[in-house]
Amino acid sequence: WQKREISNFDYLMYLNTLAGRSYNDYMQYPVFPWVLADYHSETLNLTNPHTFRDLSKPMGAQTVERKRKFIQRYNEVEKSEGDLSVQCHYCTHYSSAIIVASYLVRMEPFTQTFCSLQGGSFDVADRMFHSVKSTWESASRDNMSDVRELIPEFFYLPEFLTNANHFELGCMQDGTVLGDVQLPPWADGDPHKFILLHRQALESDYVSAHLHRWIDLIFGHKQHGSAAVEAVNTYHPYFYGNKMDLNNIKDPLIKSTILGFISNFGQIPKQV
Repeated sequence: WQKREISNFDYLMYLNTLAGRSYNDYMQYPVFPWVLADYHSETLNLTNPHTFRDLSKPMGAQTVERKRKFIQRYNEVEKSEGDLSVQCHYCTHYSSAIIVASYLVRMEPFTQTFCSLQGGSFDVADRMFHSVKSTWESASRDNMSDVRELIPEFFYLPEFLTNANHFELGCMQDGTVLGDVQLPPWADGDPHKFILLHRQALESDYVSAHLHRWIDLIFGHKQHGSAAVEAVNTYHPYFYGNKMDLNNIKDPLIKSTILGFISNFGQIPKQV
């Protein structure tokens, strides 16, 4: 990878596999980074550093204000007299079964998976994945419970962006009927162009030079411990599967609660 003999995409897939992530498990699906921060320009400039997301920071620290709030949350738990084991920056995860299914909801079998996870029906339209730009804004800036990253399909599968099956996904409060995913202006409404440019962004010189910093956060030494605290990159203890010794938990209710939490809200990849 350092010699540029394999692509960034292939290297990320390799790391995901080493870390126990698989297409066969929605709860441990391959995780890929947001690489762009520009979802409003008419043309995409891959030579401008401001076009890109800061790969050295997790999604919860993409803006100064958001980072400050998560650090404040971490410190408030530290000062309280409660259970210090829940001290963390994030109580939600960057990858989970519902996140994966929500991205791919326009394609079977993910449609049925999403509905089953939602209790048998689609979610409220305003909460459905309907716009790349608004999803980025939610995960990077606006929503304190949303720190989601991407999945590999964002870099090779245009079909998941179209509602080819004509599912009735509902109508948003502003009257917008959900159909195809709304794409950035630079994609010209063409899912194939979006995937092409998005893949070019992933393989760009800027991302190639900075991708190792994101890898440190997700798969490497900033995943947990003091380095994670410093990087504003700690998650609820239940997300760290290797830290939870379920065999020593005798109470079946507590054990099932923890297992349900992990199943629904995500797991940190194995450290590579």
